[in-house]
Amino acid sequence: MYQFDVTAGSKAELYHDLHAALDALTAGEADGIANMANAAALLWQYLPDLNWAGFYRMVAGELVLGPFQGKAACIRIPVGRGVCGTAAATRETQRVDDVHAFPGHIACDADSRSELVVPLVRDGVVLGVLDLDSPVPARFDAEDVAGCEALAAVLAARI
Repeated sequence: MYQFDVTAGSKAELYHDLHAALDALTAGEADGIANMANAAALLWQYLPDLNWAGFYRMVAGELVLGPFQGKAACIRIPVGRGVCGTAAATRETQRVDDVHAFPGHIACDADSRSELVVPLVRDGVVLGVLDLDSPVPARFDAEDVAGCEALAAVLAARI
């Protein structure tokens, strides 16, 4: 149905191509769950060294598991708890090089070593978070933060 030319070049080029692919996948689709599902699949397929890629949705004041790729995950996360809950509470991206050193980390998968969580915010309201986990310590860098924040901005407008 969709053919994407995601380059194997620089990380900046990869995120540029992922941005274009996510825009194409979600353009004109009003169903937020469907858009999150395609976004999770896209990230899982093209970002290396992940063991989990997905979303937690804000439902009645707590984060509830949304579409994802990877092992089964924690279903509910209180706002302010763990990396995801901290991102939701602060409305700030959380890049954690060593999840075992993060106070209150919630270990859904013991293989995870680093994590990147980007809040999905529209009109000042937290809709959920994008959560990426890796078995590689310090897997995520500033380019990942910038790239994922741009992807989250596209998605927040379409969920």
